[in-house]
Amino acid sequence: MAKQKIYNDPVYGFVPIPYGIINQLIDHPYFQRLRRIKQLGLTHYVYPGALHTRFHHALGAMHLMHQTIESLRAKGVNITHEEAEAVCIAILLHDIGHGPFSHALEHSIVNNINHETISLRTMQALDVAMNGRLQLAIEIFENKYSKKFLHQLVSSQLDMDRLDYLNRDSFFTGVSEGVISSDRIIKMLHVHNDTLVVEEKGIYSIEKFIIARRLMYWQVYLHKTVLAAENLLMNILKRAKELSEKKEQLFATPALQFFLHNDISDNDFINNPLVLQHFSSLDDYDIFTSIKVWQSHPDFVLSRLCSNLINRNLYKIKLQKTPFENAEVETYKSAANKLYGSKNADINYFVFTGSEENSAYQANDEHILILYKNNTLLDIANASDNLNISVLSKPIVKHFLCVEREIWSNF
Repeated sequence: MAKQKIYNDPVYGFVPIPYGIINQLIDHPYFQRLRRIKQLGLTHYVYPGALHTRFHHALGAMHLMHQTIESLRAKGVNITHEEAEAVCIAILLHDIGHGPFSHALEHSIVNNINHETISLRTMQALDVAMNGRLQLAIEIFENKYSKKFLHQLVSSQLDMDRLDYLNRDSFFTGVSEGVISSDRIIKMLHVHNDTLVVEEKGIYSIEKFIIARRLMYWQVYLHKTVLAAENLLMNILKRAKELSEKKEQLFATPALQFFLHNDISDNDFINNPLVLQHFSSLDDYDIFTSIKVWQSHPDFVLSRLCSNLINRNLYKIKLQKTPFENAEVETYKSAANKLYGSKNADINYFVFTGSEENSAYQANDEHILILYKNNTLLDIANASDNLNISVLSKPIVKHFLCVEREIWSNF
């Protein structure tokens, strides 16, 4: 028999690979690309240790899934060998469609294709390459399989994705508020009427999970400096795409060139095998290599933005609960025009507004249900005696104004 492979993970220690097919998928170039995709994009501009990758996260989520399956089986939940293998595959590959620097690609050089869709297209291609062995995993991933709780383990408000990334991101950023008791949460999970539930005695761990998620979003994922850096990166890619469409000469690696010069939609991933081939070659290194070269591009906007990102000269950013007044925004744009003499359309790269929304728990979405000893179910927002949970179920919107630092300092 082949020797079982074990990875040494900084969060969980030794992580064994439970199925041979998992090894084959990990060794595939599509999955190996995740080693070159940072889990938290440009968050290391704020938290220098946040350099872990999607590869780390995928293995960690798979490890938690395997532990959960074993825990549920011990409670009498019927999960076959084939189902256990398939759900581990589904969570392993759930992020395989992520582009460079987290979500930057989705908002700049492809046509509104989210990473979940690209993950599905990649899984379908791997299924063909592996003679149909991923069919059940794909059914679970798409929530088309009869046992719905398996999909909930992959994608829900209490899935293995979230259990891993909270602890992992907390570990690498040093933000201790994100630490959760994933071991205890897994031990408290059960299945009731084909629905994933939490046993009553696990309610306090779930409260901590929801609060930790809220704190991590505003302290890490939507930290104002992270927002400034990621918007700068998105603007760079948008400008590069704009120049490419005007047939301007622009250095880029072959994979990036493909996406700059073509309008790619979901149908292209389905109908053109070259699209997935180019995407599977695209990683963080393609983007940053090109940005380093673009610093000397003759286009003022592109070169300026790239120089700012390379040298961490990020936008000044203001946050508030209400949208910014047009008069305030126009004042900054007027100052930018005086400083740079750019066309009005170009000024939008230096002064712009936007918003971010987050709710730690979406009570009107798929629920986290608490199972009581009398077999009744109650949503965590109603079951918890912590008033914060019901408050956290309400979405919070923060509006931001970004202004290039030199414009800000000359204002």
